[in-house]
Amino acid sequence: MIDAKMLEALNRQVNAELYSSYLYLSMSAYFESIGLKGFANWMRVQAQEEMMHAIKFYDYIVSRGGKVRLMQIDAPPTEWVSPLKVFEEVYAHEQKVTGLIHSLVDLAISRKDHATNNMLQWFVTEQVEEEASAEEIRQKVSLVSGERGIGVLYMLDKELGLRVFTPPAA
Repeated sequence: MIDAKMLEALNRQVNAELYSSYLYLSMSAYFESIGLKGFANWMRVQAQEEMMHAIKFYDYIVSRGGKVRLMQIDAPPTEWVSPLKVFEEVYAHEQKVTGLIHSLVDLAISRKDHATNNMLQWFVTEQVEEEASAEEIRQKVSLVSGERGIGVLYMLDKELGLRVFTPPAA
């Protein structure tokens, strides 16, 4: 059975991951509305990844005999001033999620919950990748911002449109 304090923290993380999925789906809708279908695709895949992260926490809670408690998901923003602002927000959001994961690791260590700490290491590695990916795209979009970058933005849109969701191996 999982410790009550750890269980509460993991349930909050399920909510955070669901919010992340909702946020990226909203960003996808924003990109659809401005005709950047490749960007919209990238965000939709990101939303699927975040949903998978929520399910991974959900399944872990169940496997440890805990009860999943779903909470209200806050409404995400729906408008941004530019693609650059979106990816600045993505990068900041991923940094926030990294902090949440690190806090869970700290709690697992303090509770001597080795199984949860072990499970969380996958997320620690995942967050390194998430931050790097967001920052890479943020840098690319920053380089093409402005009138002269429209052609390059179009090419980047095509590149982002090629992303596909691939669930990790169990």
